[in-house]
Amino acid sequence: MTPNKTTSARVVRAKNWHQAHKEHLTSGERAADSMRNFMGSWGFVTGFIVFMILWATANSVAKGWDPYPFILLNLFLSMLAGMQGAILLIAARRQDAIAAALAQHDYDTNVAAKKDIEMLLAINNRQVEMIEELHALVTKLSAK
Repeated sequence: MTPNKTTSARVVRAKNWHQAHKEHLTSGERAADSMRNFMGSWGFVTGFIVFMILWATANSVAKGWDPYPFILLNLFLSMLAGMQGAILLIAARRQDAIAAALAQHDYDTNVAAKKDIEMLLAINNRQVEMIEELHALVTKLSAK
C-alpha cells in the first residue's frame, strides 16, 4: 500500500454541524430555542419576580381587577406553565437530535482516524522492513 501524501479517510467540511443544521431549522424550532434560552435566564427570573410583586401590589393596595386569592393570576400562571412545558419538550427533543448527530459525527471521526492510523502503521512497518533491508545490505557491503 503506497498512499500519496494527501490521502486521508477524514472528510474536512467547510461548515461545522451546528452551522449546517441551523440553516434547516423551522420557525417553530427557532422560536422554541429562543424561548428556552430566554426562560432559562436570570433576566426572565428577575422580570417574573418583579411582575409578580407588581401584580400583587396593584391588586392588594387598591381595589384591583384581581382581588386577593388572585384567581386571574393563577389562570395566567397555569397557562404559562403549560406553554413552558411544551416549549421545553420541543427544545429537549431538538437537543436529543443534536446529541445523536454529534455522537454519529464522533463515531465517523473515530472510524476515519482508525483508518488513518492503520494506514500510518502499515507505512511505518514497511519503513522498518526497508531499514532492515538497508542494514542487511550495508552489513553485507562492509563485510567485503
